Amino acid sequence: MTTSVQNKIENKIKSMKRGSIVFPSTFDDIGNVEIVKKSLLRLENKKFLIRLAHGIYLYPKQDKLLGDLHPSIEEIANAIAERDKARIIPTGITALNKLGLSTQIPMNIVFLTDGAPRSIVVGKRTIKFKRTSPKNLAVKGEITNLIIQALKEIGKDNVTAEQLEKIKIHLVKEKQEIIEHDAKLAPVWISKIMKNN
Repeated sequence: MTTSVQNKIENKIKSMKRGSIVFPSTFDDIGNVEIVKKSLLRLENKKFLIRLAHGIYLYPKQDKLLGDLHPSIEEIANAIAERDKARIIPTGITALNKLGLSTQIPMNIVFLTDGAPRSIVVGKRTIKFKRTSPKNLAVKGEITNLIIQALKEIGKDNVTAEQLEKIKIHLVKEKQEIIEHDAKLAPVWISKIMKNN
């Protein structure tokens, strides 16, 4: 019984592209959760899958020089959000980093979400999902989203002229109607920065 479930799981994974992140729930249609978990564990022992965190596995992409390629923390977070049908936005240092406003790489990466709040340990790093109000997730633009979160992290009185210049460069890439929509959802001082680009 378990062997046939394992074969079905293995075949389903083989039909996916390498680098795919899978969860026990990916195989709900194949068998009950306990059998699926045991099968995934066996596939990990066979070195067919890599366990990234509890209940999170990777069908690894291989590189001749580097060996198995691991996804970024953000890719893992996005896969979890997709599975949970939740929306997420990066906050704080992550947002600053993505905009080039900081070179610091956070050990603990925090996302605001409308899904379940939780922390997931991946290697030496932690992904934290923090429940937030729908207003924070109503922002449409990826760039404006990052800018709002980055500016909140910097704080109203700490924004430098250099940071404002970098923000302006990013805002040019965003559609004007998106900036106008998202500025209404931002704190007043951030809204002014966004509108003055």
